[in-house]
Amino acid sequence: MKRDGPRTGLLGGSFNPAHRGHRAISLAAIAELGLDEVWWLVSPGNPLKPAAGMAPLEARFTSALEQARRAPIRVTAIERELGTRYTADTLRALRRRFPARQFVWLMGADNLAQFDQWRDWRGIARSMPIAVFARPGYYRQATASHAAAWLRRFSATASSLKHSRRWSAPALAYLDHDPDPISATAIRRADPDWASRLSGTGLRDAVTHALICDGETTRR
Repeated sequence: MKRDGPRTGLLGGSFNPAHRGHRAISLAAIAELGLDEVWWLVSPGNPLKPAAGMAPLEARFTSALEQARRAPIRVTAIERELGTRYTADTLRALRRRFPARQFVWLMGADNLAQFDQWRDWRGIARSMPIAVFARPGYYRQATASHAAAWLRRFSATASSLKHSRRWSAPALAYLDHDPDPISATAIRRADPDWASRLSGTGLRDAVTHALICDGETTRR
């Protein structure tokens, strides 16, 4: 069956730093959902996380590039260019800018547990399918959450999404993947100076082709 447009998974986050767990769930999503690629949306700033302890965008972007190497994963800081801060606004802008693509939002169970705190979370759910990965210690909390209860009537399987020609939303699928216990918090605790060693130059956004410089994006 011929599909309507390329399929792209969107994984948003601070990537503070990116780690093997991000790579593992991205590759699992590609396999289970039949994606062409995954975009890592490296956020300039997460409204639900404190700014203290957040490494510069340049370091976080570099860590993401290292983890995405030799995989169908594109690292982007497109939110900086779009001028968006909230996921709902970013996803609306991406759908306008790339109308031929089919997008699916990828999130961990920890994010589903607090999804109803996100701005216009129902709008996000109506804009594209959502695929959820397990996170240690969060499954029961996530499935009992207000957002999960609302989305339950729109349950889908990874297989049904993989084999459909065109996705519709809302749709919520749980992906079968053994979670990696690694976390960015644990990495920062074990290596507080990790960001100081990641100061690349000439970093280029894989989606917009802009240069990433000291927390800013510039075009040449």
